[in-house]
Amino acid sequence: MPEMNAFPAYRGRMEYFCLGCGARYGTEELHYTCPNCGGVFLLRDAGFDTLRERSGEEWRTVFDTRAGAKSDALRGIFRFYELMAPVMDEADIVYLGEGNTPIISSSNRLSAQLGGQRMAFKNDGQNPSASFKDRGMACAFSFLNHLIRTRNLDEILAVCASTGDTSAAAALYASYADGRIKSAVILPQGKVTPQQLAQPLGSGAVVLEVPGVFDDCMKVVEHLADNYQVALLNSKNAWRILGQESYAFEVAQWYDWDLAGKAIFVPIGNAGNITAIMSGFLKMFELGIITALPRVFGVQSHHADPVYRYYAAQPQEREWHPVTVEPSVAQAAMIGNPVSFPRVRHFAERYEAIAGPGSFQVVQVTEQAIIEGMLLANRHGHISCTQGGECLAGLIRARELRLIDAEETAVLDATAHMLKFIGFQDMYFENTFPQSYGITPDPARSNRPELVIEAAEKERLAPAEYTVACAQSVVERLGLKAR
Repeated sequence: MPEMNAFPAYRGRMEYFCLGCGARYGTEELHYTCPNCGGVFLLRDAGFDTLRERSGEEWRTVFDTRAGAKSDALRGIFRFYELMAPVMDEADIVYLGEGNTPIISSSNRLSAQLGGQRMAFKNDGQNPSASFKDRGMACAFSFLNHLIRTRNLDEILAVCASTGDTSAAAALYASYADGRIKSAVILPQGKVTPQQLAQPLGSGAVVLEVPGVFDDCMKVVEHLADNYQVALLNSKNAWRILGQESYAFEVAQWYDWDLAGKAIFVPIGNAGNITAIMSGFLKMFELGIITALPRVFGVQSHHADPVYRYYAAQPQEREWHPVTVEPSVAQAAMIGNPVSFPRVRHFAERYEAIAGPGSFQVVQVTEQAIIEGMLLANRHGHISCTQGGECLAGLIRARELRLIDAEETAVLDATAHMLKFIGFQDMYFENTFPQSYGITPDPARSNRPELVIEAAEKERLAPAEYTVACAQSVVERLGLKAR
């Protein structure tokens, strides 16, 4: 039995692998795109095959044993150390409480509304900055600590483009660093919710706004990363992707490593998370930790759907084209040219080669379905953001298209906490959506506070009379019966 709190002795040989030309580079410094061809990188452990010396059963025992660890380095995503970024020392690892987010089965009422569909939400909004981005940041910042230690660096400036969640996570982890990692975030002006904007400001990051959308911000930070000494923290940073693989590992562990009959729904956005999740499942399959791959469904809004359009075409007719985005309540989905699309294509091909046709699919949903998916989930005890609503809308659409069976268990990725996007709920209840969203609220779904008694009555009545009058109004509204 492995010792629960013992930090792993294994050290891998990580290298950047270019999906464009196949070039390989060492990890002594940060790379984002291939110097040779400009292609997107994956990070691979050149020593991965040595992990096969342990059986799948042995690995399951290792990870299950670590689940009770009290060592900060192993409590979070690095419980799965050997599968992610096994080059760091224990002192490098940052832990702020990320990972181990709960999987909450849907209520019987919600399941019944969806034809008896078995389903659950994985609440990644219960990460420290209230989104899944903390998984990637924990890995990226741990590697920055590793670089500072091994290269004796004085300071690193970390930058990112964001629609909200990335900036909140980057600023949070930078604020925890020892002062040698500074943080600057670049946001699209007016397109980040007040709640999300408050997070990097509160963490002390330099917040810079750019007119336009996320894609415009991304071009700015790419230019900075190509020409200046900065650490890019967007999903072009392959260390970020490694950290997000922990989502797949946790789902597998929650279901006792049995993923047969499971379907994972993931909003695509910049395509980093769906890339990481497929990569994580494939790693576990290769090591025999799991013996069946779950099906993976990517979901996109019709206001930002380039990946859906690519896979909607017949294989021989597929061509990649970015799209111009329109406003979306799932703000992280407002990306018309996802950086990680080459990674999606790479892993989707590998996935289908093992699990067969239909093991990876992309569905398109409307903005109306996304916001109403969020409202539906949260009226049944969940804390889903609009991206989680996008996943529920994707499940409903997959059922309409007969792509999923009610007996399959659908695991929906609620990427952030509902409170980050509460303004969209208010807009729905108050019917104040701009026309560009294409959303027409259903009054039956609205829920607004009701005034029990007019303020003037409080001034007119004696205190005891006021209490009785208020109580009587409540009785009439709720239809209460006397004892």
